[in-house]
Amino acid sequence: MTWLPHHDPILGDKQSCDALELVVVPRTRDLGDGFAVRRALPHGKRQMVGPFIFFDHFGPVQFIPGQGMDVKPHPHIGLATVTYLFDGKIMHRDSEGNVQEIVPGAMNLMTAGRGITHSERTPEIERAAGQKMLGLQSWIALPKDREEIDPGFQHFSSRDLPIVTDNGVRARIIAGKAFGKSSSVSTVSDWFYVEVTLGAGMSAPLDNDYEERAIYLVEGEVEIAGDMFEGPRLLVFRPGDPISVKATKPSRMMFLGGTALEGPRYIWWNFVSSSQERIEQAKEDWKMARFGAVPDETDFIPLPEKSF
Repeated sequence: MTWLPHHDPILGDKQSCDALELVVVPRTRDLGDGFAVRRALPHGKRQMVGPFIFFDHFGPVQFIPGQGMDVKPHPHIGLATVTYLFDGKIMHRDSEGNVQEIVPGAMNLMTAGRGITHSERTPEIERAAGQKMLGLQSWIALPKDREEIDPGFQHFSSRDLPIVTDNGVRARIIAGKAFGKSSSVSTVSDWFYVEVTLGAGMSAPLDNDYEERAIYLVEGEVEIAGDMFEGPRLLVFRPGDPISVKATKPSRMMFLGGTALEGPRYIWWNFVSSSQERIEQAKEDWKMARFGAVPDETDFIPLPEKSF
């Protein structure tokens, strides 16, 4: 995805229990053709949860035949993107020569490091037939000493990711450790990402194994410490005791977080860095076509006059 200018998401429900630090109601923005994006991070009161610095929820949207997603080639530095789908397909192409069809339940981790260009489009078959799309894209800010690593891409099919099931509870460990299982995805810092689905009346623990933790409620309704929350919501918790989340309706959510980074990051358009000077260099590099090109792509997104 690419960063688009708009106001920060707004603060939603009031604090409901001692462990709950912040509740974010994502701000919705229509990108055209009914394609809705809800942005939960960064927030005016919270830039990151662990290294998660950007969190977009796109869809649900139904594309009619002939329509689809067309995110033209654009650059990134200083971050890794995680694209995760519940419905639909996306074709990923990048300047390192990676071409990957992204499908529901698969883990797709693109590390920008010192710089990468990529595009995200609806595959030809799905564009011709039409498709429903629902998914998430997150940006993971890189540690200061790893911001300039070589770019790369990892893909793990849904069959490659650990699954935990127990009486109405289902969890897929996308990255890191949770529910006694570990993902094989290689990360350059300590973070976790888990899809959790709960049947009505079922509960699941959000353990305190990680320094910073949050739950993104994609859909449904949950109860935490006697308070009710409907999706979509980002619930950010303080470090401390384990949290128990109970679904009062069938619910889908993401558990996420990790070790806090050394300090805040600068964000400008699609660039993330601990250095303002590095951001300025990336802006100049994009204007002067110094980023790598995406094979078989001729379109691109010009550098905007301002970020947000």
